[in-house]
Amino acid sequence: MSYNVRRITRIRNLFAAALVLGSAFGTATHAAAQVATPETSDTIAVPVGNAPFLVGHAFGSQGYTCLPTATGGTAWNPSARPEATLFSDLFGQQIQIITHFQSINANPKPGVTVPLSGNATWQGSLDSSRVWAVKSQGVDPGPDQPSCQNSGSIQCLLLQAVGTAKGPTGGNLLAKTTFIQRLNTKGGAVPTSACTVGQTQLVGYQADYFFYRAVKE
Repeated sequence: MSYNVRRITRIRNLFAAALVLGSAFGTATHAAAQVATPETSDTIAVPVGNAPFLVGHAFGSQGYTCLPTATGGTAWNPSARPEATLFSDLFGQQIQIITHFQSINANPKPGVTVPLSGNATWQGSLDSSRVWAVKSQGVDPGPDQPSCQNSGSIQCLLLQAVGTAKGPTGGNLLAKTTFIQRLNTKGGAVPTSACTVGQTQLVGYQADYFFYRAVKE
């Protein structure tokens, strides 16, 4: 009996936390004021006129496939976009806020050609709003790279939105995203082990994803 009471109380608390989180995200102007612009190299800096409104800490994986090389050997090659789940801390609890995967761009911006392989996608866990983005610039992590110092990890990136969509009930958490930065990466780099053709491997990684939108004049 006591277990059921504790379980119900925990569910209620998490549900209440989700409502608070949803309310905070629904008023993006307040959320933006709470996210500081991270220090980065100029290579992956977001253009002037955009400000961060949301940040999520990601846990995910990068897939690699072993392919033949021109010299007769084999090498690991990225086989798919990274997949990850993004979390935010709310009152000491890690709350899932976004999922990251590959999908067809259902609402491309004017002039954007939609690849058959799809685009990197981020979808809000609470309102199902989405943003599709492509890599604009990248830097290899190293001690001289601010917000990207874990040498040997997957690249830190600047990504530009090529499509956005509101959720089915009008949710717009990510619907005004203009740029995304992947920073503070840890892990996820190309495997260093020998491989045979056709072999696949998932490499775990962590990162911080910063979401930007245009600053209103």
